[in-house]
Amino acid sequence: MGLKLNAATGLMGAFVVLVGAAGWLMVQNTQPEARILPAADPATTQAKAPPPKPRDERFVIKRILPITGPIRYGEWHWDEKDVPAGPTVITVDLDARVLSVFRGGYEIGATAVLLGTSEKPTPLGVFPIKWKKADHYSRTYDLAPMPFTQNLTDDGVAIHGTKVEKGYASHGCVGVPNDFAKKLFAVTQTGDKVYITRGKRVGKGDSLVEG
Repeated sequence: MGLKLNAATGLMGAFVVLVGAAGWLMVQNTQPEARILPAADPATTQAKAPPPKPRDERFVIKRILPITGPIRYGEWHWDEKDVPAGPTVITVDLDARVLSVFRGGYEIGATAVLLGTSEKPTPLGVFPIKWKKADHYSRTYDLAPMPFTQNLTDDGVAIHGTKVEKGYASHGCVGVPNDFAKKLFAVTQTGDKVYITRGKRVGKGDSLVEG
């Protein structure tokens, strides 16, 4: 909060004595002078910043599949040839409507997806795969087939196979083409994480799990 000057004296907080001498009015400030302290050494007063946490190279992007143009509905790509073993990470961009799967930082698959509606949106966040079932039917939606289901949430959001066409949507799940769903199912395990974001862009050298 700012301080307000006293207009009558023009001084803040100082005790003044008015002394008449030879027709002049002298204002004497009886407040003792402040001590001037030596400047502190910044090196001793500022806490040293902690060293940056080293990045886990297993999750740094080393390859992006050479896909030309946007991925169309029903289109998918897969190439895991010569890709070394490593942790699997799945990313879903709600704006691009694309799912990508990485192994040890190498993108091995990508596909266009179906997503939820405004009434039943696909949630944002980080979701470990809770359970998997190759031959699954929805108990909520009239036993609708959900092949190669990989469940993400307690309320039923999952990645699963379906017919991916323009104009269709899900009830919040991430729908992928059936053939892609089968391949994805084969390379994941429970506990692998799925990162669902909106508009996040990453490229070679970026971390899949940081920022």
